[in-house]
Amino acid sequence: MLTLSTKILAISPSPTLTIDARAKELKGAGKDIIGFGAGEPDFDTPDHIIEAAKKAMDEGFTRYTPASGMPELKKAVCDRFAQDWGLDYKPGQIVVSNGAKHSLDNVFAAIINPGDEVILPAPYWVSYPEIIKINDGIPVILETKPENSYKAQADEIKKAITPRTKAFVLNSPSNPTGFIYNRKELEAIAALALEHGFYIVSDEIYDKSIYEGNEHIPIASLSKEVQDRTILVNGVSKTYAMTGWRIGWTASSLPLADAMASLQSHTTSNPNSIAQKAALAALTGPQDCVEEMRGIFQERRDYMVERVQNLPYISAQKPGGAFYLFINVSETFTKKYKDKLIGNGDNLAKLLLEEYLLAMVPGDGFGASDYARFSYATSMENISKGLDRLESFLKELK
Repeated sequence: MLTLSTKILAISPSPTLTIDARAKELKGAGKDIIGFGAGEPDFDTPDHIIEAAKKAMDEGFTRYTPASGMPELKKAVCDRFAQDWGLDYKPGQIVVSNGAKHSLDNVFAAIINPGDEVILPAPYWVSYPEIIKINDGIPVILETKPENSYKAQADEIKKAITPRTKAFVLNSPSNPTGFIYNRKELEAIAALALEHGFYIVSDEIYDKSIYEGNEHIPIASLSKEVQDRTILVNGVSKTYAMTGWRIGWTASSLPLADAMASLQSHTTSNPNSIAQKAALAALTGPQDCVEEMRGIFQERRDYMVERVQNLPYISAQKPGGAFYLFINVSETFTKKYKDKLIGNGDNLAKLLLEEYLLAMVPGDGFGASDYARFSYATSMENISKGLDRLESFLKELK
C-alpha cells in the first residue's frame, strides 16, 4: 500500500488560512462577512511599485535571475539596512526568496540537524513550529507571561537551553501580540546566544509597523559578534502591502547565505523576476506610503483597543507594533450562547463566524488557547461594524 510521509502528515494546517478560507466561502455565498482573520494589509500596493512591475514585463524581464535574487535587489536590501538601522551587510549575505515564510524554511533547513532544538516563545506565529518540525527540528515551547508583555525573559530562556539548542526565534514586533523587545531584553538574549553558541533567528517582517513611544531595534545592530550569530528575516509583504508578490529575504553570515542559496537553487530556483523588480522599486522609491499606512494602522489600533477595553468578558493590552490585537477571551468559555456552552476558542470562533458573520483566529494555533487574534488590517468602517457585532454577541452570553 502506498503511504504518505509521516512528517508531512503530522503538519497542522494554518488556522489563520483556515478561518480566512471559510470566511471567503461565506462571503462568496453573499454573506456580509467582517474579517479580523488574515494578517494582510488592506491597502493596494503603491502605484510606483505596480508601474515598475508593468515596465519589467514590457521590457521582457521574464527570464531566470540568479537563484538567490537579482544583484541590484540584494544591494537595495543592504542599502535599506544601512540607512534604516545602521547595519552593514554585503549583497553576498542576502538571499532573496519567495516570501519571508520561504526564507524561514531556508533558514531552518540550513541550520538544523535531526534532533536539534529551537527555543520558541509562546504565543508564536502559527507556522514557526511546523517549519521547524518539517526540517527535523524540535520546537521547545517557552511560555511567556502577560506581565512581561508576552516576551521571553533571559532567565526563562536560560532554563530552556540544552546541549541540543541550535537557535532561538525572536519575532519583534510580534505576531500575534504586537509587542516589541526593548534594548535591555535584546542585550540579554544576545549575551545568551554568544555564551551558549546558538543562532538567533530574528523575524522582523513588521519592523515598519511601529507606533508612538516605541522603537524597533534589530538585535543584529547590537554588535558585530551578535550580527554574526543572527539570521535576520524580512520582506516587502507587510511594509509595502505586497503580500501576494511573495518576496522576502535573509541577511546572515556569508557561509550560511551560501548554504541557503545553494538549497534554493535546487528547490525553487529564483524568486519571481517581475516581483523582484517591484520589490526593488519599493525599497529604492519614495517611502511616504509606508508612513501613511503606519499612521492609519495606529488610528485603527487606538480605536480597537478603546472599544475592547469597554466590552465584557474580554481584555487586551495595547500593542506597540504589527497590526493585531491579542485578546484574552477565556472568560467567555464558561458562558453559554443560546444554552450552549462555549467551552473553548475554536467554538467561540465558529459561533462568531456562523452566527455573527465575524471572523477572527482562535489562539490554539499561536500556542495560547485562552486568546484570540484580531487583525486591524481592515478599514475603520469594518472594524467599527465588526466590534458592534462582537459587542452584541457578548451581551447575549449568560
